Amino acid sequence: MLLYSNSSLPTEVSEFLLNCFTRSPTWQHWLSLPLSLLFLLAMGANTTLLITIWLEDALHQPMYYLLSLLSLLDIVLCLTVIPKVLAIFWFDLRSISFSACFLQMFIMNNFLPMESCTFLAMAYDRYVAICKPLHYPSVITDQFVAKAIVFILARNTFFSAPIPILSAHLHYCGKNIIENCICANLSVSKLSCDNVALNRIYQLIVAWTLIGSDLILIFLSYIFILHAVLRLKAKGTAAKALSTCGSHFILILFFSTILLVFVFTHMAKKKVSPNIPILLNVLHHVIPAALNPIVYGVRTQEIKQGIWKLLRRDG
Repeated sequence: MLLYSNSSLPTEVSEFLLNCFTRSPTWQHWLSLPLSLLFLLAMGANTTLLITIWLEDALHQPMYYLLSLLSLLDIVLCLTVIPKVLAIFWFDLRSISFSACFLQMFIMNNFLPMESCTFLAMAYDRYVAICKPLHYPSVITDQFVAKAIVFILARNTFFSAPIPILSAHLHYCGKNIIENCICANLSVSKLSCDNVALNRIYQLIVAWTLIGSDLILIFLSYIFILHAVLRLKAKGTAAKALSTCGSHFILILFFSTILLVFVFTHMAKKKVSPNIPILLNVLHHVIPAALNPIVYGVRTQEIKQGIWKLLRRDG
């Protein structure tokens, strides 16, 4: 790998430079405070949720185990992306080593599909609870959660790991400045002198296959849930059934809406500022993470009770 140099001889390099909003320095000033607050909120809320589920025996159920997995994924994604972005904003620490860059790329490409797959497992949990309530205790068990977690880890690692591997094996013979706040695959691979068609096509196929199929199956499950709920005739039963999966559906909307906005903005990048896709890419790693535990904490009575018990215990 080579670094651009004024001399005629190329030199080996060991780092990239993240060119994060340097053309629009005012973006860094007004983004640093809300981004840091969102980061603290995400870390605090997810940590509180994990501790509450761990300490409260009433929450030792499959649905809350899956929610714990979601919180863990959110914490790792936030720690992978946001501290480095804030370091750039506050201290202009734009350099990132090759190994750190490709590790960040691996985690981002791996954990985001893991989140969508976790949402799918949670949607299946809600589908069984609403549409087949008599079978729920025998279908949604601790063994089901264990198998779901193994599947989530294995599927996404198998399909996502080639993305940073392909990018790391490209030949970098010129510039080492990444026009992004993070080591996104497309932003890094464009610096290579090699043909990156395989890299780009593989990422596109994996992204649409994994996340796209997950979202389709999730919304199909909610169509079946809605159909089953509308057939309930007992007074108040439909409202109660919808409330049990309302929190989950809101989380999916947070996840999918920001993702879809980012995709369409990236497709129309000639018509929007190049900073917009970069900003959305960063926010996608922190906004859902900050809102997920809050939505569940507000809408789920068992979690609210567990948090109050935790606060009284600390008090």
